Amino acid sequence: MVRVTELGDAVHRPRSIAIGTFDGVHVGHRAVIKGADTVLTFEPHPLEVLHPAAAPKLLMPFVVKRDVLDGLGIEELVVIRFDRDFTKISAEGFIEDILIGQLGAEEVSVGDNFRFGSKARGTPEMLAMRPEFRTRVEPLVEVDGEIVSSTRIRALVTAGDLEQARKCLGVPFMLEGTVIAGDQRGRKLGFPTANIVPDDRLVNPGHGVYAAFANGLPAAVNIGVRPTFESGRGVLIETHLIDQDVDLYGRELRVAFVERLRGERRFNSAEELIEQMKRDVEATKRICASFQRP
Repeated sequence: MVRVTELGDAVHRPRSIAIGTFDGVHVGHRAVIKGADTVLTFEPHPLEVLHPAAAPKLLMPFVVKRDVLDGLGIEELVVIRFDRDFTKISAEGFIEDILIGQLGAEEVSVGDNFRFGSKARGTPEMLAMRPEFRTRVEPLVEVDGEIVSSTRIRALVTAGDLEQARKCLGVPFMLEGTVIAGDQRGRKLGFPTANIVPDDRLVNPGHGVYAAFANGLPAAVNIGVRPTFESGRGVLIETHLIDQDVDLYGRELRVAFVERLRGERRFNSAEELIEQMKRDVEATKRICASFQRP
């Protein structure tokens, strides 16, 4: 498992460091990270401190980012607590005190749009001028003729285009949450679900039904307000683990979305809904059986 270290606790050693916020760890981020043994990142997202009104919803919580980086072979994730005091550090101070003095950088990799230091005066060119370490600057990556960015992926996920989002991420879009007690309606219909309340701080897929994997198992997922029953409850992420009947209440569930099956709709009767759910489950089985894991 990747080691997570607060900056102040990091041991000075020779390092190859990839620097960035890396929300989503998309294919552009992966180009920057490739070959590094250490990722230096910021928590919370810098915009939450600099321009709170413009702060984006995140593509992934920290624990998912940690696990994705672990899967990429990163040895250590060094976390800078981004606060007002940190914004006062000059670009030169960031290089000399943090990269060289604290972390022992021998190689540094960044994206070509990376900026750092007070008033964002630090640039990749400034890094490349330093003789103490080698600097690798990765150009922005395109998928289907358009630059990959966390902003683009947020829009795709919100629109429910999980296939295109997967192309940009390199892996399925994932969310994680604690399973809560529901109204047992799914169980009564023959399709028990594990329910998660969406986190408003994170991007969530648009309303609809999706083929997915939940904790690694094929699952049909409904996101929405269940219009057939007018329950009066808010949006839920309802996950039906196919051919499984396990008690997940109070446990963490990680859902990896593969494909959108259909939009959310109202049915005239419970029987009509059940027939559609059967079709959704069969479609999910086919999609998950043919899915090639990255």
